[in-house]
Amino acid sequence: MAEAQAIDPIHQFQIYPLTEKMSLFGVDISFTNSALFMVISLALIAFVMVYGTRTRSLVPGRLQSLAEIFYEFVADTVTSTTGKEGLRFLPLVFSLFMFVLICNFLGLIPGTFTVTSQVIVTFAFAMLVILTVLLYGIARHGSHFFGLFVPSGVPAALLPLIIPIEVISFISRPISLSMRLFANMLAGHIALKVFAGFIVMLIAAGGWVALTPLPMIMIVALTALEFLVAALQAFVFAILTCIYLNDALHPGH
Repeated sequence: MAEAQAIDPIHQFQIYPLTEKMSLFGVDISFTNSALFMVISLALIAFVMVYGTRTRSLVPGRLQSLAEIFYEFVADTVTSTTGKEGLRFLPLVFSLFMFVLICNFLGLIPGTFTVTSQVIVTFAFAMLVILTVLLYGIARHGSHFFGLFVPSGVPAALLPLIIPIEVISFISRPISLSMRLFANMLAGHIALKVFAGFIVMLIAAGGWVALTPLPMIMIVALTALEFLVAALQAFVFAILTCIYLNDALHPGH
């Protein structure tokens, strides 16, 4: 059983409770492995951002420098996408970027759990973004916000065709935003587990002397690629969030 779990590439995504089952109004609220790594991710972020910047030195130390790099990177991304007016959303974008980034990197450590490989988590983040766009856009612009679905310069005769396309495109945003992150993290970890399983099977078959280095080389290459993908997906999630939030600030095409 243990050997099958070691080779099974899907077992690593299983969510299981770490405590006795607890429920609230019929809803299971047990503390799971997924919740554990969310807490660890938040603790790591708090350590870097709060503890690292506690002194606010003119000559920053390593942790303060790291915190400032993260902050300036996200702030530059927000301003370049939405303008200075978009800085009001900086706490949201920064929180999403850091959480996705740390969860992605933490999941690359053997024996850990990748929170962002769960579609319910990524979909919750995406819905948070889209609801923010809707609520802020309507609160600020009122009915003019719905001009987002009516591109300027389009002939009136084409509006019955264009408006449904724009509405469907807007509704699909949380789906594409969540599925992109989920699918990339899921596929990468499955690939790593598959090649790791090849090594186990080759050793068990007695052919490890000649053939084991081949999947080992692939694991090293895929691990390097996964680190790149982990950072890139956090950036893509953040910049798409900024693009969507820009529609709430400037709904006109």
